Amino acid sequence: MKEIVDAVLSGTATPGDYAALPLPDSYRGVVIRREDVGMFDGVDSRVKDPRKSLHVMDVPVPELGPGEALVAVMASSVNYNSVWTSIFEPVPTFAFLERYGKLSPLTARHDLPYHVIGSDLAGVVLRTGPGVNAWKPGDEVVAHCLSVELESPDGHDDTMLDPEQRIWGFETNFGGLAEIALVKTNQLMPKPKHLTWEEAAAPGLVNSTAYRQLVSRNGAAMKQGDNVLIWGASGGLGSYATQFALAGGANPICVVSSPEKAEICRSMGAELIIDRNAEGYRFWKDEHTQDPKEWKRFGKRIRELTGGEDIDIVFEHPGRETFGASVYVTRKGGTITTCASTSGYMHEYDNRYLWMSLKRIIGSHFANYREAYEANRLIAKGKIHPTLSKTYSLEDTGQAAYDVHRNLHQGKVGVLCLAPEEGLGVRDHEMRARHIDAINRFRV
Repeated sequence: MKEIVDAVLSGTATPGDYAALPLPDSYRGVVIRREDVGMFDGVDSRVKDPRKSLHVMDVPVPELGPGEALVAVMASSVNYNSVWTSIFEPVPTFAFLERYGKLSPLTARHDLPYHVIGSDLAGVVLRTGPGVNAWKPGDEVVAHCLSVELESPDGHDDTMLDPEQRIWGFETNFGGLAEIALVKTNQLMPKPKHLTWEEAAAPGLVNSTAYRQLVSRNGAAMKQGDNVLIWGASGGLGSYATQFALAGGANPICVVSSPEKAEICRSMGAELIIDRNAEGYRFWKDEHTQDPKEWKRFGKRIRELTGGEDIDIVFEHPGRETFGASVYVTRKGGTITTCASTSGYMHEYDNRYLWMSLKRIIGSHFANYREAYEANRLIAKGKIHPTLSKTYSLEDTGQAAYDVHRNLHQGKVGVLCLAPEEGLGVRDHEMRARHIDAINRFRV
């Protein structure tokens, strides 16, 4: 492994040099173990502790198949799917691996008693399998997390509709929170040259998800002038939605939970901000009963900020806690796009406000390759910036996931894998200097 790291850090190693490097027999990865699946039985989701379930283990390097690549992972990041995996919700991910393993003799590799997790990476290609022409050893890359087979016609208009669509590192094994990762080469994209390894690893999943949900025609197809309500606007997902709204000429109405998070939104250029804790919104009277009066108070506050206008698009991801309010405050003919349910999957809303006002709810899940590529291209051009706030070591991934689960973070949290320290991997220093304030905006 040291030879691989030395080659990357030298900055001068050729494709031939990388191809000649011997692959190790094993590598360190962040895993959950099948034997631990029941460890949180009877424990409330909110207090389940990822530090108890996530382990760093030596695991064998997987066999390389056609159309695949092994990547030396310099850095990765924690997403909410890492939290879900660590607390075995909504189901233990071993169910995903077992199902995938039944697809073919090659996918059987994924069905193991351990699951190497992680759906982001920035690193260097070490090996490519048969049939790969677009990538070679030594290429500096980031990876999006869409894994598809594309043997069905269903996915050829939008690959997210492939019946064998999966999220790499969540529904497949050999993910990015590790020293080496196995990916399909159609997951690879060029690493933005002005970013460090840890900065480049941070946007992948959330940036692509926000792009599809908000910008793409498969999502809300946001246009100039739209009023866009963004829940968790300074968080790992919402921080990219806020940037897309601003860059696209829309008006983000940013919902946050503290003055510090409000200030981050202002630093991005947002002006219309609601601190839901300071203003005391309580959309549920109790566990079973929502409070429509609070929806109305929330809608009135939005109109105060927008000059009397209602919301065109709601960027939804909290789910149960906020969904009733989201449907209510959307204008007639408006759109609610939802990509997650971090506060609960069983959404409740008053359907009168949906059907009578011709509103739409759109389910949005990650992004297809084209959308992920476009989102990464905007990062590479300095139009959208990483929102990295803090970086952890591979050994401290459990703590990183704990912080995300408890909402103790801002933006995204990164994980150093093979990179020995922060700040490495920048190739375009001139471009970096032009954007350094925006790059460091979320740093704490």
